[in-house]
Amino acid sequence: MRDKINEAIALRYQSEEDHAPLIVAKGKGEIAEAILKLAQQSGVPTLKDPELVKLLEGVEVGEYIPPEAYALAAEIIAFIWRLEEKIGREK
Repeated sequence: MRDKINEAIALRYQSEEDHAPLIVAKGKGEIAEAILKLAQQSGVPTLKDPELVKLLEGVEVGEYIPPEAYALAAEIIAFIWRLEEKIGREK
């Protein structure tokens, strides 16, 4: 049985355009479930990180994450990039 998702936050980071990761979607309950389902259908990697969600609670969609969240977000982004690179090599 899968854990129920209480909250989800979607980030975008494009090094050519963004000075920091940008929040592109955010929601709780059914909206969080929909965000995760859409990410899964689109092949966007997801990662459960309650600490980062807590840091980003007060940040709105369309805003960049605050500096205090940079280190944690950078770890997650680096993990996803390594995962994408590994998957690319396996294809």
